[in-house]
Amino acid sequence: MAIAKPIEDNVGVAVGEGEDAGALVSLVPTPDNREKLRILEGLLFASSEPISEAQLASQLGEADDVAGLLGELAAIYENRGVNLVQVGGRWAFRTAEDLGYLLQKHSVEQRRLSRAALETLAIVAYHQPVTRAEIEEIRGVGTSRGTLDVLLETGWIRLRGRRRAPGRPVTYGTSAAFLDHFGLESIRDLPGLAELKGAGLLDSNLPPGFTVPEPMMMDMLADDEDPLEDDELDLLEEEIDDDEEAPHRDELGQDVAEAG
Repeated sequence: MAIAKPIEDNVGVAVGEGEDAGALVSLVPTPDNREKLRILEGLLFASSEPISEAQLASQLGEADDVAGLLGELAAIYENRGVNLVQVGGRWAFRTAEDLGYLLQKHSVEQRRLSRAALETLAIVAYHQPVTRAEIEEIRGVGTSRGTLDVLLETGWIRLRGRRRAPGRPVTYGTSAAFLDHFGLESIRDLPGLAELKGAGLLDSNLPPGFTVPEPMMMDMLADDEDPLEDDELDLLEEEIDDDEEAPHRDELGQDVAEAG
C-alpha cells in the first residue's frame, strides 16, 4: 500500500496550499520526530490489521511519546483521503468517512423460488398450454396469484392466450428466457421419466401407468386457444404489477393458504 507520500511531502503540500499558515506550522514535525513518524506511517500502512500502541512502541525508543506521535500523524492525515483512526483501541488507516460511498459494494441478491413456485413452473413446462385451474388440479392444492406472478416477473413463463372454455381462462406457457436460463436448446430437452428417476426426483414406487408428459412449447396458439387482445394483455400486466406491491403477497411467491 505504498500510495502515501512521505511525511516531508505531506507537510510540504499542506503548508504550500493551506490558507492559514500559522495553523499549519503546528503540523510540521520536528527533525527529531520526522523519522519516528515515518516509521509509524510505514508500519501502519503495511499492517493488514489495526496495531496497538504497545506494538508500535516496540519499534521506537523507550523514551518516545508514542501517543503524542500518533496524534501528530493523525493531524497530518486529517484532511486527506485516508485518515489515521483508532479502531477498538488500536490504530489503523481508513478511507475518510465522506468518501465511504466510493467503496460501497453493489450486488444482486438472488432469491430462491418457493416450493409452490417450482411445482407450478414444472407443471407449466410439461403441460403447456395450461390454465390456472389445470395447475391446481395437477398439484392438488390451490395456487395463489402471487405464485404465478413471480414466475411471470422472472420471464420464465408467459401469458399465451385464452382457452375456448367456460370463463375463457388465461393459458400459460414457458418462454425463451426459460430455455436460456436452464441451458435448454429445446423444451423437449427437459428430463423424461427415466432421467427423473435416475436423479432421485421421483419415487421409485410410482403408481401403475404413471407417465411424464412429453413437453411441447408451441409458438403458435393451440386449436382451443384464442389470442389475447393488446389492451387485454396490457390490463393483465398491470394487474401483475399491482399485485407485486400488495402487502399480502409473499415476496417469493409462497402460497399463503397452503402448507409446505
